[in-house]
Amino acid sequence: MTNEEKRSLAIAACKVRMGVIESTHGAKAGHPGGSLSAADMFAYLYNKEMRIDPANPKSPDRDRFVLSKGHTAPGLYSALANRGFFPVADLPTLRHIDSYLQGHPNMNTVPGVDMSTGSLGQGVSAAAGMAKGAKYLGQDVNVYTLLGDGELAEGQCWEAFMFAAHYHLDNFCAIIDLNGLQIDGPTKEVMNTAPVDEKMAAFGFHVVVIDGHDLEQIESAFAQFHACTDKPTAIIMSTTKGKGVSFMEGQAGWHGKAPNDAEYAAAMAELNAAMAELEAQA
Repeated sequence: MTNEEKRSLAIAACKVRMGVIESTHGAKAGHPGGSLSAADMFAYLYNKEMRIDPANPKSPDRDRFVLSKGHTAPGLYSALANRGFFPVADLPTLRHIDSYLQGHPNMNTVPGVDMSTGSLGQGVSAAAGMAKGAKYLGQDVNVYTLLGDGELAEGQCWEAFMFAAHYHLDNFCAIIDLNGLQIDGPTKEVMNTAPVDEKMAAFGFHVVVIDGHDLEQIESAFAQFHACTDKPTAIIMSTTKGKGVSFMEGQAGWHGKAPNDAEYAAAMAELNAAMAELEAQA
């Protein structure tokens, strides 16, 4: 990755974070914490990794993405909007009664959303089915899914992992956001799922452990995914919940709470400063 590519992706991630704050503030509701922790991954997926076309969001040849932790829709919507699937100006309509941008992804109303999700554990199952379907049809399609670490307490996740390994779905990439926090507090206290890397390996996955805020490590992880044959890949990314907004970082309380006007102003000031610093590197 060149320095310019890295800077461009960092700018894209900053824009994703701005969209998360804009949308949750506009909704007076939503889930900023886990959206912010996954912002770097969202930026990389939609600006470099996936074969997609905003002008043709239903192309049968496109790669698929399923947001299994569907409550972090603000992050996905922001990535899609900034990639050109729909106007960025629509992000603040999140969760409004007449908006197509509802609190969880809806494939019937939002361009670029490949699966409606929300009930934890079900998205990864749908993604594994998509990957199996692509194999059956002989399509060169990769399927990516993003899960939260709290979501791993759902038994359905492990059934899906078992399915993906059994059918040797090397076109299937499960990305697990290990930010260590869920709505009720630290994941290790609510329902400890560690060691996730050893469990995923035992379930038959090629496992890559990375810093989920390091774009070069994200790139290396996907290179390993593409090089791996005969088994699915799990990218386990260590992240900070609320990353990019200092007063949200590492705070379980920001799992599902929107910023008020003062918090919105403070968050946007931080993100605008980060953006200005990135743009100055040109």
